[in-house]
Amino acid sequence: MKLVVAYIDGAEFETFREELIGLGIPTMSIADVGGSLPESTVTGSYRGTAIETHVRPKVRMECVVSDEMVAPFIDSVLKHEGKGAFAYVIDVEQAQPATYVATGDGAVESVG
Repeated sequence: MKLVVAYIDGAEFETFREELIGLGIPTMSIADVGGSLPESTVTGSYRGTAIETHVRPKVRMECVVSDEMVAPFIDSVLKHEGKGAFAYVIDVEQAQPATYVATGDGAVESVG
């Protein structure tokens, strides 16, 4: 089992979520987060002065998947996010209490 964590653009979330469901990954944890990049972005103006920020809104997704589903998950992240994609994978020894892990065959396998 692996924990896959990905940071994606919020505008891509629904398309990405639907693709993961199609791959047999029906459960995921989602959080709104901010990502910092070296270059600033003009986000608006206040009293005629441009406001710049280095923080961009992102969605953090976490999924516990079988080893075989890591590559399709990462491929999907790269397809939707391109060069701005960021994801990482962590080994999971146990999942307690009983949770579910996507196996990729359209079913969900009980782990606990």
